Amino acid sequence: MNRPLTVRVRYPLQRGRLVLRVEPDWEHDLEPAVADPGAGRFDFAVTLDRPFAYCKPVIRDAEAVHWSRGENYLLLANGEPAREILPFFFEEPGCSECDLAQRRSAESDRAHKFRVFLPPGYHENTLASFPVVFMQDGQNLFFPGEAFGGAHWRVAETLRLLDSMNLVRKLIVVGVYPEERIRDYTLPGYADYGRYLVSELKAWIDETYRTRSGPGDTAVIGSSLGGVVSFYLAWEWPQVFGLSACLSSTFGWRDDLMQRVVSEAKRPARFYLDSGWPGDNYEVTREMRDRLLGRGYRLGQDLHYLAYPEARHDERSWATRLHVPLQQFFGETAAAPVAA
Repeated sequence: MNRPLTVRVRYPLQRGRLVLRVEPDWEHDLEPAVADPGAGRFDFAVTLDRPFAYCKPVIRDAEAVHWSRGENYLLLANGEPAREILPFFFEEPGCSECDLAQRRSAESDRAHKFRVFLPPGYHENTLASFPVVFMQDGQNLFFPGEAFGGAHWRVAETLRLLDSMNLVRKLIVVGVYPEERIRDYTLPGYADYGRYLVSELKAWIDETYRTRSGPGDTAVIGSSLGGVVSFYLAWEWPQVFGLSACLSSTFGWRDDLMQRVVSEAKRPARFYLDSGWPGDNYEVTREMRDRLLGRGYRLGQDLHYLAYPEARHDERSWATRLHVPLQQFFGETAAAPVAA
């Protein structure tokens, strides 16, 4: 087996040389076959003589050899013939999700708090842009000290683990705090909440951060009532939120979503539905699945459904399966195609 691959490294190199190290010889510098430092593009020709190998970009300058941070990058012989890597090499400043911000609406009396998780390397590798996930119940996502019952979703830990496994693309996550949870996440109040997210908060996020702003790169995720409003957002604004994950959702309680699904046109959005069992909205989640199937959604394509035996209705359970919708929506084959 001798499979040629192109490994394209995108990085705004300021000094030194950028080379690639590939196993099994981690001491050998592979020089780029094509280098355009002004555009931050370095293409390496790699030949695999095995089913997979790991590699890592390296900067060599007068001071030292700087290995890229994080885990090694996986190359697969049977994947796409090209792989794009956006590395970073130096220590990240601080903790992005530690900052609690607030945006007051210019159109209403809303003033939602939120936290923004930025992927490692965001500030250093300015050539990278990222999909965005808007998550409900921001108080339960990042820190046990503010989460309900002291258990949080471990969002940052999960994303770092998935990145180490070469499983998903790097993401920006915006954890939005409700003002009044029942009002914001049910009919009729979720209409005002949705307009705030669409016209104000998302617009500000896209202006402030390097985002991929299209519907195929913008997801909403929530659980229980947060799952209901996440479904509503994608159904009402599929041109904005093209991906929606609804965990243990209380469908049918102060919402009209099932009626809308059967009476309105199919939306160009992808949905992930799940629940635990028993006592975790298992029955209504299955009913919503069946109604979506009746509207032409296809399991494994634009509809994903799972049930988790004995999973409970709590943050700890949702944390253990957050990785599933993230892989469904943003799963990264280790040989993702390179843009021309």
